[in-house]
Amino acid sequence: MNRYSLYLTALLGLFLLNACDQDYRRAAQGGLSEVLVVMDSTQWDSPVADAIRGTFGREMMTLPRPEHRYDLRFMDLRTNRDLEYAKSFRNTIFVAPVDEESNVGSFIRAIMSEDIKERIADGRNFAFPLRDRWYRDQWTLFLSAPDQQTLARKIRESERSLVSSLDQIERERWKGQVYRRGEQAHLADSLMENHGFSIRVQHDYRIGVDTTGFVSMRRYLHDNDRWIWFAYKDGFDGLDDIGQEWINAVRDSLNRQFIRGTRDGSYVTTEYRAPRTIETNRTRVNGRPALETRGTWRMTNDIMGGPFLHYTIYDEHQNRLYMMEFAQFAPRYSKRRFMNQFEAMAHTFQTDTTLVPDPVAFRQAQAAGYTE
Repeated sequence: MNRYSLYLTALLGLFLLNACDQDYRRAAQGGLSEVLVVMDSTQWDSPVADAIRGTFGREMMTLPRPEHRYDLRFMDLRTNRDLEYAKSFRNTIFVAPVDEESNVGSFIRAIMSEDIKERIADGRNFAFPLRDRWYRDQWTLFLSAPDQQTLARKIRESERSLVSSLDQIERERWKGQVYRRGEQAHLADSLMENHGFSIRVQHDYRIGVDTTGFVSMRRYLHDNDRWIWFAYKDGFDGLDDIGQEWINAVRDSLNRQFIRGTRDGSYVTTEYRAPRTIETNRTRVNGRPALETRGTWRMTNDIMGGPFLHYTIYDEHQNRLYMMEFAQFAPRYSKRRFMNQFEAMAHTFQTDTTLVPDPVAFRQAQAAGYTE
């Protein structure tokens, strides 16, 4: 073998080695927040279909006008082209009882091993999520059980785990959307240096208030006004004694002080009037325990209002409690996609692990009733 042949062989080997670490397949099709539900058309009005609509398609009542968490589209498998289309979609759920005599049921049985089918039949498992099974950037979920009633019940009982598996993937996709036009690393560095925390800052936010224990940013467009604020206080020892009522009281106080309107005496406050809904749920933000609060705000002495997304986060290393709130005023637009963008940004939150907790601040917080 001559030197030229050896060179080509080495180059080919290097290419194949790199190819093993990269996915060169085509990207899956379908938009963000879209889910294709593949099930027999005779079951589209069944308890199983209703369970999927009530979990993945559940209405978000914390927005000014309710919107579905995910846009669901139902389809059957009638031809090979239908199957190829379903296999190419970004988010796809295949649903059928394990013994269902339908094209969807036959496909689920064909793709599953005998061990998996036994686990479904005896009730040990019913949900099987896969990543990048046929295309790149793809989430696929197989749902199956011995019968329709069991399958519908298991879907409803497992709503949190089922939906969260897709939420985490969609959050990473939204990060790509949020920062596709760039980000402001210098602002993230400034937050870390001066306040001990940071997030990735989208390309066109501007600093508003910047003082001890509080920072705000704003991205102003005449028809889509968005803002973020951060507050923090040392001397906390966890989230056990913190609930929705406490969070909203502190939020309202900070909004009244720092997030004010153009009219005299106007400021942002939480919309508590019925039928508005406020929800607080436990979660984690980059490994830190947190409480996520969603709802709507209104402007006092004005007719403005919109949605907000709030996180109360405990950093154990710093013994510090952080509050991070995103809000928007954009009457012409649907709100779900902006809440998804806010959530993606929130999950870039980081803290300075070199900071040493201040024991004096902890004792002061105890005396003020902030901790036990």
